[in-house]
Amino acid sequence: MALIEEFNSQGNILFRYRSYIPIIILIAALVLYYFQLHTGLDNFHGYYPWLCLGVSLLGLIIRVYTVGHTPKNTSGRNTGEGQLADTLNQTGIYSLVRHPLYLGNFLMYLGLAMITGHLWFVISFVLLYWLYYERIMFAEEHFLRNKFGEQYLKWAASVPAFVPKLGNMASPNLSFSWKKVLKKEKNGIAALFGLFYVFYAFHIWALHPELSYWNNIWFCLFVSSLTLYLILKILKYQTNWLEQEGR
Repeated sequence: MALIEEFNSQGNILFRYRSYIPIIILIAALVLYYFQLHTGLDNFHGYYPWLCLGVSLLGLIIRVYTVGHTPKNTSGRNTGEGQLADTLNQTGIYSLVRHPLYLGNFLMYLGLAMITGHLWFVISFVLLYWLYYERIMFAEEHFLRNKFGEQYLKWAASVPAFVPKLGNMASPNLSFSWKKVLKKEKNGIAALFGLFYVFYAFHIWALHPELSYWNNIWFCLFVSSLTLYLILKILKYQTNWLEQEGR
C-alpha cells in the first residue's frame, strides 16, 4: 500500500478510537503523579496548578470559540456515517489555523500533563499527541481535498495546519451560538474540572490528609461543572431548548 493510502487508512482508524488517548495519558499521568507524591515532590501548591489550569482553559476557549461559530456538518466528521462536510470552513479561527479543535484538545491535555511536574512526561505527551493526531489530520484533509478540490488547496496554502499564523482573522460567517457550545462542550467542561480535582484529591491523600476533600476551590469547580453537565443533559433529552436550526 502506498504511504498516502496507508496514512489515510491509519488516520480513519485512529479517529474512531480518538477518545482513548486522553484516558491512556491521564492514567499514566496519575500513576506518575502518585509515585512522585510518595517521594515528597509536591506540585499542587502555590500558583503552579493554576498555571496548568490556565493552559487547559486556553484550549477549552479555543474549542468553545470554534464550535460556537461553525454550522452543522462542516469540516467535520461523524463516526457513524463517515466524514461529513457540507461546506469548508475558511473564516473565523479557520482563517488562522486549519485544525483549531485539535489545537484546543492539545492545550487541554497539556495542562493536565504539566500538573505532574515531570518534564520528560510532558515531552513524551507532546510527541505522542503529534504522532497520533498527525494521521487523523491527514485523513481529514485527504477527504476535504477530494471533496472541495481547488478551494481546499487555496485555503491550505495560506493557513497552517496546527500552529496558528499571526495576522488578521477573517470575521466568522455565523454569529456565536451558546446553545451549540453548551450542547457540544458540556462533557469537556465537566471532565476538565473533574480531572483537576482528581489530581488535587491525590495531593491531599498522599501528603495532606489533614485537609478537607470538599472544603476547597477545586471541589467547588468540580461540583459546579458537574451540576452544569447534569442540567444540560436533562435539557438535551427532555426539551428542545439546545436545538438551533443549522447549528
